[in-house]
Formats: sequence, C-alpha cells, structure tokens
Amino acid sequence: MKLQHLYFLLLLFICYTTQLFAQSREPDKRIRLIIRGDDMGCSHAVNEACLASYRQGIMRSVEVMAPTPWFPEATRMLRENPDLDAGIHLTLTSEWTNLKWRPLTPSPSLTDKEGYFYPMIWPNDHYGPEQALSQQPWKLSEIERELRAQIELAVQQIPQVSHLTAHMGCTGMDEKIKALVEKLAQEYKLAIFPEAMGVQQVSYQGPHQTAGEKVASFVKMLESLTPGTYYFLDHPAYDTPEVRAIFHTGYEAVAADRQGVTDLFTSPKVRNIIRKKGIELISYADLVKKP
Repeated sequence: MKLQHLYFLLLLFICYTTQLFAQSREPDKRIRLIIRGDDMGCSHAVNEACLASYRQGIMRSVEVMAPTPWFPEATRMLRENPDLDAGIHLTLTSEWTNLKWRPLTPSPSLTDKEGYFYPMIWPNDHYGPEQALSQQPWKLSEIERELRAQIELAVQQIPQVSHLTAHMGCTGMDEKIKALVEKLAQEYKLAIFPEAMGVQQVSYQGPHQTAGEKVASFVKMLESLTPGTYYFLDHPAYDTPEVRAIFHTGYEAVAADRQGVTDLFTSPKVRNIIRKKGIELISYADLVKKP
C-alpha cells in the first residue's frame, strides 16, 4: 500500500474518532417521560381504563397487583398487548371498604382478624394504629414469602414484566423491607429503580380535582420540562357503578377522580402538546435499553 493511501486512511480515522468524541460530549437534549398507571387488577373498570390509557393514550408502563380479584383478567389483557410494559405492584395493604384481598401465602402477621391485609401502611387521621401494618408485629420472613409469591405468580402469567413497584409505598415501611425488595429485584432480574438512574418524578402543577383541572395542571407541568428523563404516575379507572362502590374514609370520590385520570391519559390535547414539544414517551423497560 502506498504511503499516501496510509496517510489518507489515518486521516479518515482521526476525523471519525474526533466526531465520535465530540458527539459523546454533546449534552443530551431529549425530554423523555414515563407515564405510569397503577393498580391494574383491582377491578374490571381499572383494567379496561389501563388498557385504553395505553392503546388510545400516553401511558407506557402499568403496575399490576397479584393478590387482587381481577388479576386473571389483567394478565390476559397484558398477554394480548405484549408491548405494554408491566411492573409488579407489590401489595401489603387492602385499603378499600367494600373491596378486599388477602395474601397469597399464610401470613398471620400481615393480616387483620378477618384475614385481609390491613387497610393502611401508616396511621392517619381516619385509620388508627390498629389498622396500619407498620404498627403491627409483622415478620420479615412472612413479607419475603408473600412478595416472592406475588413476583413468581406475575412472572409466570405476564411475559413482559420488567420491574417492581410498591403499592401505597409499602416497601418504604422499614429499611429491612427496602433491602429485601432490592435483593428480590436483583434475584428476579427486575431491578429498574428510576430514581437511582437519575429519573425525576413529576406531578401536577396546580389543582387536579376535576378532569379539566388535571389536564390543565398536567399541561403546565409538560411545558416546564427541560431536557432530562421524568416519570409521572396516577391511577386510571372508569366512573362505573363498580368503581363508585370502591372507597375508603377520606377518599370517597374515587370513581370521578380516576375517570379524570383516564380522560387525562387519553386527551388529544395532551398528546398534541407532547408531540409539539418533542417529548419522547418511554417505559420503565426502556430505561435499561441502549439508546
């Protein structure tokens, strides 16, 4: 090979590597947003609203509760929609007055006298210490056995499960439980923790009681986003007789409130703003995929 050819190839190589180095130093100008819907499995109307929020809307990850009564329908829907990212919404409470669920495993330290999960994790103005799991003599061994059962049931039924999340913040109840969940996430290869990956949680910016307020406050939040990765979560459902019968003290207008979330997640106005602003809708699973 002639010397000038070698010189030319060397020059090409230098130009190429210089360009790659420059690109690697350029700031990432993308705005990426995870829209997450929680509590799939707890009712038929929730399942249908979650599916609509994905098919006709902006939701890209959904959280499924294994001990709940409509879990079988939820798993069928997810198998029929394999591109909808799913998380296992680890569950240690049963908060609704007219709708209850029990552990999948024998767990007397986690249940009330009727055998249901306690309504709350922490005491509040409406539910005292006797109805809060954190105030009971819970056993870590029973929590581990129960969470393993929920994970194993879900991964058997839902091929696209990618991560774990916590219903009502149950995994933050104690540092030992947090460590346990981190261990289980690694063991079952479901370790996607957005905050540990630099993802920021965002919420409504303004009032969000009605559907109209939700849309307006969500749009305000969208318009404030700067380059980075974010996640937003809420609870879709439909305002049906089934959901109108679901409530707990201090949160009675569940059906109207969660219909508003579905309206938000499927809003053409919201989709148009996301498109105009160039926001990339992603899922939890996308966080571990190479760009």
